[in-house]
Amino acid sequence: MSEKSKSNLLRDQLAARASAPSKAAQTRSAILDAGRDFLDTNPFRNLTVGTLMAVTGYSRSAFYQHFNDLHGLMEALLDQVKDGIVQGAQPWFVGEGDPVATLQESLTALVDVGYEHGSILRAVSDAAPSDDRLEYVWQAFLGSFDEIVAARIQEDQERGLTPEFDPMPVAHALNRMDAGVLIQAFGTGKTTSKEDVLSGIMRVWLSTLYPFDAASAIQQKQE
Repeated sequence: MSEKSKSNLLRDQLAARASAPSKAAQTRSAILDAGRDFLDTNPFRNLTVGTLMAVTGYSRSAFYQHFNDLHGLMEALLDQVKDGIVQGAQPWFVGEGDPVATLQESLTALVDVGYEHGSILRAVSDAAPSDDRLEYVWQAFLGSFDEIVAARIQEDQERGLTPEFDPMPVAHALNRMDAGVLIQAFGTGKTTSKEDVLSGIMRVWLSTLYPFDAASAIQQKQE
């Protein structure tokens, strides 16, 4: 093998190592996956560190290297759900293009996330009323979307696309409607089709935010 070939091989090996997840990252991912799988069929109250780690094959001490307790695990799982929703909702949050089309795109992504992670939403919402820490985490999760949605509604009100009303209470209501529908539909198995869920929440969002033709409103505003 030539010196150049050896150099290229070494470079490729180093690049592969750099891109590969660390052992710690792999362990954390395995714990999160095990927690997600457990909650697919069990309530949070039945989850224990011992049960969780027996599935992963790692020791109990490995759990505490990544999470303070099971509440920390639940918060991490909910953060993953939040990241998926925020990423999927970017088309509408950005506020560019046809608001109806971007809203449908964003709500489609929301339903997809709910379909995949409905059991996590169900587990946290079910446990929250009797668990102060999870109640705080759950309310913080829901509330994190209120400010964003309210700001987006206000932008459309200024553009003449959305009727005048106080944006925050409406954002609050829409977000909790979404959570409730997703939990009911996907929290315990996939009891409802994604298409039916999307159709229902889309109708409510549209009738609330865009009860008239958005394109005509934009043109009138420009004139």
